[in-house]
Amino acid sequence: MAKRVVTRTYTAGICNQRQVRDDLDSLGFAASKLWNVARWTVGRVWDACGQIPDDGVLKSYLKSHERYADLNAQSSQKVLEELSEAFNGWYGHRRNGNQNANPPGYRKHGDDHPRSTVTFKEDGFKHDAKYNRVRLSKGRNLKEHWSDFILCKYDAGPNVTVENVQQVRAVYEHGEWRLHFVCRVEIDGAEPPGDGVAGIDLGICNLATVSYGDEAVVYPGGALKEDEYYFAKKRAETGDSASREAKRLDRKRTGRLTHFLHALSKDIISECVDRDIGTIVVGDLGGIREDENGDARNWGSHGNLDLHGWAFDRFTQMLSYKAEAESIDVVTTSERNTSKTCSACGRSDKRQRVHRGLYVCECGFVGNADCNGAENIRQKVLPNPPPEDRDNGWLAQPAVRLFDRSEGRFAPREQATQTDCEP
Repeated sequence: MAKRVVTRTYTAGICNQRQVRDDLDSLGFAASKLWNVARWTVGRVWDACGQIPDDGVLKSYLKSHERYADLNAQSSQKVLEELSEAFNGWYGHRRNGNQNANPPGYRKHGDDHPRSTVTFKEDGFKHDAKYNRVRLSKGRNLKEHWSDFILCKYDAGPNVTVENVQQVRAVYEHGEWRLHFVCRVEIDGAEPPGDGVAGIDLGICNLATVSYGDEAVVYPGGALKEDEYYFAKKRAETGDSASREAKRLDRKRTGRLTHFLHALSKDIISECVDRDIGTIVVGDLGGIREDENGDARNWGSHGNLDLHGWAFDRFTQMLSYKAEAESIDVVTTSERNTSKTCSACGRSDKRQRVHRGLYVCECGFVGNADCNGAENIRQKVLPNPPPEDRDNGWLAQPAVRLFDRSEGRFAPREQATQTDCEP
């Protein structure tokens, strides 16, 4: 059986927490201080010329700054890359008319700095798999002597083997430091469940609509929307975005979103295995925030907020991760014209999408608009698209699976129960 190499992230506790805590605190504080220096630098550039410098410019400019040498060079570079990504995300919100979006803030509360995550790449750590130890590098400024380092003893659990480590992240969680190991792992290249093809149309109201060729399944996003509006309201009531309660709400919201996306991708993969699906085609939403002229697309006040709150790329990554374990291929394809093209006859006319949920074609086809789009996406990789006279009644009556908060999973509409989203 052929082997495949995949990426896995393992979380491990630190056994000698007391011995390494102070040193890890110093690195976490140093990462926050470097972030603040870079944030101030970006602010100056933005005020002067209206441009946001990318991470390459920041690395070159701040390389000689004293805070840069508090961390290993690659760890400092990662901090600047994260800040650049945060600014790009904020600028994307502004371009799309969301004036309520705030730029990345400073990591400082009065005279206190939070403990930021520190990433160690190949030059910043040395792993000893035999004795479950990892040696982490300090920056030049924090070393007492040239060979000074942090030696962490870790426990990743009885069923986890940490090897072929690519990166190590020191993460401060719930009052203590933990290690995240990013590893390259060989797994058995099992045969795919079958040669079937499924198409996925991603959206805002219906987060994912899946076409299997003979049935369609819709995953509404009502539960996620309720969470988004609830936590936004509660956060506003705190009156201070930097308060402990506001940060607790942010963590709770992020945790719920992560669990929701995991549950969604897990359910889709499970359905694909049961239906002998070997290939999943996902619509590529690149450019969805721009119109044909490259200008920001206006989806309305609520639509713009929903659009930016829906993590398209993150969901696709989770789906690919889970599909890989089942030997299912995940490919992306352009969504262009899939929402206005008839999946039965191929006629393309935006007027045929009567309203958000209904698609009516002159050929006589009537169906759910999102299901029609998912089927068009599926057909893009089929060697021989189905003939016009095939039965497509299932596109008009898709199955619906709702997120069941009581069990934390998706279930058919009649089985799912909805409870309040109070944290």
